[in-house]
Amino acid sequence: MPITICSWNINSIRLREALVLKLLREEAPDVLCLQECKSPLELMPTEGFAELGYSLIGRGQKGYNGVAILSKLPMEDAGHRDFCAKGDARHVAGRLQNGLTIHNFYVPAGGDKPDREINEKFGHKLDFLTEMQDWFATEPPQKSVLVGDLNIAPLEDDVWSHKQLLKIVSHTPIEVEHLEKVMKSGGWVDISRQDIPDGKLYSWWSYRARDWDAADKGRRLDHIWATADIAASAHSSRVLRPARGWDRPSDHAPVFSSFDL
Repeated sequence: MPITICSWNINSIRLREALVLKLLREEAPDVLCLQECKSPLELMPTEGFAELGYSLIGRGQKGYNGVAILSKLPMEDAGHRDFCAKGDARHVAGRLQNGLTIHNFYVPAGGDKPDREINEKFGHKLDFLTEMQDWFATEPPQKSVLVGDLNIAPLEDDVWSHKQLLKIVSHTPIEVEHLEKVMKSGGWVDISRQDIPDGKLYSWWSYRARDWDAADKGRRLDHIWATADIAASAHSSRVLRPARGWDRPSDHAPVFSSFDL
């Protein structure tokens, strides 16, 4: 039986609980990883999720960050790392009974200026990625999936205009280089692009666009990766673009992949 994993930056789990429930009812992923939950763990809504058969593990933070994993398969909390020693809730891991480890990440956005000398947030983003790289190089992952809002659209077809976004945070060469080093250090495979190698592919559309769908100035900021030992088992990757048009939506759409494990 395939295991279907979904990743979604929900932009407040409490504000958008109804959208999470809608996704769980209509799509029924086995595992749903949420980012930017913006809530302490104890205040995250769980009753409605539990009624649909999902348990929750996560790391919370008031008003900012926050990551959670909802699973209808038995899952144990596999811990988290405090990247850059800031106490931010940006990572949580869960482990299924079949030994699959799922890492859920929310990488810092990086602010507006792609220059760490004048923008501390950009420096934080690069340092966060370097720590990810060092961790995976030191402790090589196996039978693992990494998902989340990584806040980088690495490929030319991951953005609406490669030339116009080269100096825009999320698509700058230095960010792409750092992300590629993270992938290489852990032997990660970009599953979304393994399944959908050609053509434009986005998971985020700005709130600023008057008509996001018509303008279609998107970026692929949300990712599903897998270690090389299980990458060949992956299939059916997709972006649920219609969710970006739901009532009071997140600016991100859910991304999915399935694994025959």
